[in-house]
Parts: sequence; C-alpha cells; structure tokens
Amino acid sequence: MEVLKVSSNSNPNKVAGAIAGAVGKNGKVEIQAIGAGAVNQAVKAIAIARRFVAENGGDLYMVPGFIDVVIEGQRRTGVSIKVFLSEGKLTEE
Repeated sequence: MEVLKVSSNSNPNKVAGAIAGAVGKNGKVEIQAIGAGAVNQAVKAIAIARRFVAENGGDLYMVPGFIDVVIEGQRRTGVSIKVFLSEGKLTEE
C-alpha cells in the first residue's frame, strides 16, 4: 500500500490529488500524520479527494488508527488513515 506522509504545512489540494491518484491506481492508500495540524490537513485532503473521486462515480471510505514512529531517536505516536475506494456512492444523511 502506498504511504503518503502529511505535515501541518502540506497543501490539502495537492495531497487530495495524490490521494485520488493513488486510490484510482491501487484502490487504497495510507496517510500518516503526526500532530494536530498534520491530522487536520490530512482530513481536509481526504474530504477534497472524495469530491474528486465522486466525479467518476466512486466514493471513499477511511479507517483511522495509530502508528508509532521514531523521529530523531524519539518515539512518537501518529495517526494512520487508510483510505479505500468504494465503487458505489455511499448514502449521505
């Protein structure tokens, strides 16, 4: 599964394009973010990517989880969001 790493400085529109491209090619992608700002940008990007995918009749769903990573010798907890392509539209309520 392709992994996209998102930071608080990431452009949500560009990340959304990368998400849409990855799910269009592989049907799934994993997004990793560490920190509140990065998670915020990742979620915005997923919402934008959902709009991109909807133009082709598909939809996205995501499964969040936690990851542990080591950065400069320090263990950090981050958020992993696995995004999958659903061929049918999900009903919105």
